[in-house]
Amino acid sequence: MSDTTPSQAPTMKYLHTMVRVNDLEESLDFYVNKLGLKLLRKNDYPQGRYTLAFVGAEGDEANAIELTHNWDKEDLGASRNFGHIAYGVSDIYAVCERLQKAGVTISRPPRDGRMAFVRSPDRISIELLQIGQPLPPAEPWVSMVNVGVW
Repeated sequence: MSDTTPSQAPTMKYLHTMVRVNDLEESLDFYVNKLGLKLLRKNDYPQGRYTLAFVGAEGDEANAIELTHNWDKEDLGASRNFGHIAYGVSDIYAVCERLQKAGVTISRPPRDGRMAFVRSPDRISIELLQIGQPLPPAEPWVSMVNVGVW
């Protein structure tokens, strides 16, 4: 136990979440063009044989996702031990409709007007949560069933 008082305690700041991706261009298409995040920076590291790309929500760039692409192929598996990445959205129905039109499967539709799940090309679960109160239940979402896992 430390004698450090709260005012002297070391500070900690969230930096980012890292996920490994198999196909960087496919993943950037999903996160940027479909999900609507912004590419913050992208750097190749030839000596280590990998590329890092950081994406984040407009106005919330400090809370980024680091997409790590190792140039040598590897099987990332279908593990669910990672959990998910969550984003608050101002209109869950509009976001899910936009994603669906872009070819993204809505794994857990927002039947309750509050929560939905989609998956990235590398099977990373993305939770979408309605900011504030849930929206009133609406079709086609109310009648949609879950698809796969998330």
